[in-house]
This record gives sequence, C-alpha cells and structure tokens, in this order.
Amino acid sequence: MNKRRIVHHPVLDHLENKPKISFTFDGKTYTGYEGDTIASALLANGIRKLRVHEESGTPRGIYCNIGHCYECRVTVNKQPGIRACMTEIKTDMIIDRGKIKPSPLKLNGNHLPQTYEQFIKISGQEKEED
Repeated sequence: MNKRRIVHHPVLDHLENKPKISFTFDGKTYTGYEGDTIASALLANGIRKLRVHEESGTPRGIYCNIGHCYECRVTVNKQPGIRACMTEIKTDMIIDRGKIKPSPLKLNGNHLPQTYEQFIKISGQEKEED
C-alpha cells in the first residue's frame, strides 16, 4: 500500500473503491486513481519536482495547488503548459517534465544588450540605413 495517500476519507470515500489508471511521467509508468489530478498522482508516487524554471533551471513543484501560480506546468500528450494541479489524469496519458528553454536574449554568454545598438553589435547583424 502507498503510504503517501489518504485512503479513507469521510467525504471522498474509500480510495481503494476507485479504478486505477496507468500513465507515464518522463517515460516511466505510474498508477493513480480515477479523479486524481496529475499533481496528486505524482505526489502520491513520490514525485515532487514537476519541472524546472525555463531559464535558471531551478526546480519547481506544487505550490498553490489551486491553479493560480502556474508553477506546476507540465507537458501532456505533447501539449506544453498544462497545470498539473487542475488536470485529471487519464488512462495512458503521457506527461513530461518541463525543461530549460534557450533564452532568445542571451546572445553572447550572459551579456544582455541594454540598447538596440548593443543588440546589433552583439548579434553581428548589419544596421539597415534609411
């Protein structure tokens, strides 16, 4: 039995009475119960890190759990930006952790241009004359 779950609840009934659902997260198969959100199913399976910050790479997980903060965004069936706390798991759902994305402003190491002139110089683009 999974020790991370409340299995008997006075309002939600007995969890064991609900059908189990299989889904994948980052290529590994897990099970949850009908009515679980992605976030609750992952948390019950011991997964707390749902993504990393797109630029810094710092870990992100469940924060508000009511859909306001968007920290729990994952990719579901190749659709990015799905809130794990608001989305119910479905049979054979394919969920992937958010990854670091390249920054369009980081052209030369960590030096960000302060002006358009600096952008042109750093990017190697020729300035068009009027």
